[in-house]
Amino acid sequence: MSRAVNVPLASDNREEPFAEARNAEDGQAQSRQASTVEKVLSSGEPSQDNDSPPPRRSDVGNVLARHSSVRDADSLASIDRPPSEEENLPPSKIYGPLSFPVLVLLMPASIFGVLARLGLQAITTYDGKEIFPLAWVQGAGCLVMGFALGLKEPIGQFYGPLYTAITTGFCGSLTTFSGWQVDIFESWINGTASHRDWLRDAIDGAGKTVFTFAISLSAISFGAHLSKLLLPYVHTPRTPSRPVRYTLSALAVLVYAAAYPAYFRMSPRFRHEATAALLFSFPGTLSRYLLSLSLNPRLKLFPLGTFAANMVGTALLGTFQVLRSIRHPGPLSANACNVLQGLADGYCGCLTTVSTFAAEVDALPPRRAWLYAVLSWLTGQVLLAIILGPSIGVGRVSREITCRF
Repeated sequence: MSRAVNVPLASDNREEPFAEARNAEDGQAQSRQASTVEKVLSSGEPSQDNDSPPPRRSDVGNVLARHSSVRDADSLASIDRPPSEEENLPPSKIYGPLSFPVLVLLMPASIFGVLARLGLQAITTYDGKEIFPLAWVQGAGCLVMGFALGLKEPIGQFYGPLYTAITTGFCGSLTTFSGWQVDIFESWINGTASHRDWLRDAIDGAGKTVFTFAISLSAISFGAHLSKLLLPYVHTPRTPSRPVRYTLSALAVLVYAAAYPAYFRMSPRFRHEATAALLFSFPGTLSRYLLSLSLNPRLKLFPLGTFAANMVGTALLGTFQVLRSIRHPGPLSANACNVLQGLADGYCGCLTTVSTFAAEVDALPPRRAWLYAVLSWLTGQVLLAIILGPSIGVGRVSREITCRF
């Protein structure tokens, strides 16, 4: 009776090294997975492979509606830019930030923004008013701004340059950072010669500061929430044809060109009230837009372009305020006063903005938002103290405007 001999098969010999290799690969995979989990737990953020695509830019409209924060400079810089591929637009509907249709639509938008600001200030200035006029201006502009930010994608699907015209052009020209800063500074020094003591001066300036922040930030958030409520019911109309787009650009140029004959042909009493400001509206908006495009992406989570525009505009408005309040050797001529008023309301009013400023503050992380808001407010007041303080102190400049139109 023969014994059975167990002879290993050749196939068993071939499978053994493969099994060892598989075990080694499994061990390496488990080690990599454990390392990844450890990194995630230590950093609080998921890791990304080197070959993964870069993260998408945050939609500022959604950020405002959710009360969350952006995490990169590109998202903040996109507030002023026309819609792009980030808004899921096809290449045929994407316009460059410096393309002719985008720039040309800023012309009528700036004019309409200035007219809306001057009109709101006129109808809200009356005896016994409870709310200072600029509060209406800032609130209205920020409300429209938040609404447009939330509808950026459907506006881009229709006609991208229209978004920049609404946000940068209309809202940026309707709201004014420099006018707000001068209004606060005049409260400190009692520029209206009201019968009150220094404590009431301080309360008045603090009130204009706090309530403008509260109204602007609330209006931005409210506008963004309204846009999200209406978004499911918004049906984007068909993109305008090329002849319609060309006609729209031509009309935009003509609207701004009409400001020149309006200044010279209309009654001189309208020059300091409106027509002079219309001449300088588009240059102010264009300056702010170019500063935003070039400087906002430079620093992470600090909108340097908007900050620079607001500070330059505030300094210029303080300078124009000095020139319009000269006592000796005497007040300026009517023509000079008209030009200075136009530069103050038109160029400085459009160069500086509260709507974009409020959107950036609302979208930033809390610490960054506080830094940006306080630094902007404090720098504006320091600039005005440097420019207006010595002039008023030596007595050559009145606390009230001496220009006569």
